[in-house]
Amino acid sequence: MTKLTTLTLAACVAVPSLVLAQAASELDTNGDGVLTIDEVQASFPEVTSDAFTAMDLNADGALDVEEIAAAQEAGLMPPTEG
Repeated sequence: MTKLTTLTLAACVAVPSLVLAQAASELDTNGDGVLTIDEVQASFPEVTSDAFTAMDLNADGALDVEEIAAAQEAGLMPPTEG
């Protein structure tokens, strides 16, 4: 693999994550870098506490960018717009 191909591949992986992070930060009203159930439900009231618990893969009470992406891919959380 050439350096250009490696950089292009890395950019293809990084850009969606950056877009997701930016969109999720709009929901992060207290600016702590993660989403609480209250922040999620403020934009997506249909997300239940059971659904939030299922999305919270590390059970820390908040969703980070990776958990948000996984939840959206699994259809547990509507997509955020960036």
